[in-house]
Amino acid sequence: MAGGRRQAPPREEVLAAAMEMIAERGLEKLTMAALGREVGMSSGHLLYYFRSKDELLLRTLEWSEGRLGAERSRLLTRAATARERLDAYIDLYVPDGHRDPHWTLWLEVWNRSLNADADARDRQAAIEGAWHRDLVALLAEGMSRGEFRPVDPDRFASRLRALLDGFSIHVAIGLRGTDRARVIGHVREFLSDNLLADA
Repeated sequence: MAGGRRQAPPREEVLAAAMEMIAERGLEKLTMAALGREVGMSSGHLLYYFRSKDELLLRTLEWSEGRLGAERSRLLTRAATARERLDAYIDLYVPDGHRDPHWTLWLEVWNRSLNADADARDRQAAIEGAWHRDLVALLAEGMSRGEFRPVDPDRFASRLRALLDGFSIHVAIGLRGTDRARVIGHVREFLSDNLLADA
């Protein structure tokens, strides 16, 4: 209505803007004031919705993970071999490169979790749990089809995700001598040695 109060943007628009700012300018440029200017809200209004920058970052991560979860579900339910879907899972997991915005955000949330409350830790665990459950189910399916060697799916998923996390951090922080292609090569070698059934 003309002359009326400007409506606040939907929360999803704010979270998308936060993610875009991280991608374009880096996490250090994401302040409540800068985000407020981006979406036409005061930093006080943003604090009313999100309470703190920690909460804003965790909500942004949950929003980003929701989108990744939908993509992961699409990849894991398509008509393909378990091996092909495992490759797709790994491709989705590993960062695109140095300063990948999703991984940059994850690293910051992990860092802030040292002082996080129980609710924030539970929400982080829920994100991690979704990746883990999908991988366990995929491993079990691959074994039932004879594509994978017999392993304990839960234990193997924990090991594989730890390997992926470690390598992914190297890629995201730009550790010299590490890049996405090299990491995926290392992971595929690990799978060949420990999981893939002989042809």
